[in-house]
Amino acid sequence: MNFELALLALAIEAGAGYPDACFRKIGHPATWLGALIAALDRALNCDQDSFALRRLKGAGALATLLLIAVVAGVLTERAALAFPFGWLALGVAASTLLAQRSLHAHVAAVADGLTTSLEDGRTAVVKIVGRDVSALDAAGVARAAIESLAENFSDGVVAPALWLAVFGLPGALAYKAVNTADSMIGHKSARHHAFGWAAARCDDLMNILPARAAAGLLAVGAFMVKGASPAEALAAARRDARTHASPNAGWPEAAAAGALGLELGGARSYGGSQVVEGARLGHGRREATAADILRALALYRRSAAILWFALAIAALAARI
Repeated sequence: MNFELALLALAIEAGAGYPDACFRKIGHPATWLGALIAALDRALNCDQDSFALRRLKGAGALATLLLIAVVAGVLTERAALAFPFGWLALGVAASTLLAQRSLHAHVAAVADGLTTSLEDGRTAVVKIVGRDVSALDAAGVARAAIESLAENFSDGVVAPALWLAVFGLPGALAYKAVNTADSMIGHKSARHHAFGWAAARCDDLMNILPARAAAGLLAVGAFMVKGASPAEALAAARRDARTHASPNAGWPEAAAAGALGLELGGARSYGGSQVVEGARLGHGRREATAADILRALALYRRSAAILWFALAIAALAARI
């Protein structure tokens, strides 16, 4: 049932996405989770507490978040399946936790922007990356878009689909809750270094297998993209992923770099003053272009199709 649900959710999201009208009227599961995380942060993350106490409170906040997410998922599943064709409603609900369509649209907008002007490319890429883009040249904008595409293929497509396939809607909601918490509080700022520790570590754990699966999917997808190299995708992932600051993000990013013959990563600026010297991934060209973004999108589409195919095979096997 869960493999079929994951496949249905992927198909619904790819075809319809999340309608803007729904977002304007009721928001989105990510915004609901974000509001809860922000409330827990305000209530529990006290500056006067010790580092150890703030870490403990952060773990408690994460446990609360996970409990709410799992209970909401269980209740939604039971309510939906109590009605005829409830599986379809469940598929629609699950599709909101995926980001295939929106990710493709946002990255394609960067390629479109770069073909017009550097400033248009910067305006588009700032919507999908957290770094300072004001000083990026055209190659930097293109690299940032491709890095974001690869990382979010793992975080926004492969991981939620796999958690959905294995654990149903409760599992996918739990993953989304942790991933959203990590993006909001799982960084090493003065306020969140302790409080967000549990969220960051939990996100690392929940993405261990999906990140490596995403790298594998990108390597297989490279067979179907002209000029891409499956062998280099695997070689770059094995060689360079461990040099990335994240234990997981380096896998899909390095695989994409190797497949496309690029070098991604390197120094990036945050807030205009903080410069982080990130690992360099891949041994290819540093000068990425809008055409490389389009090649990355082709790789992304084919890799996503392979994920669909794998889930379909799993669903058939489960019925035998």
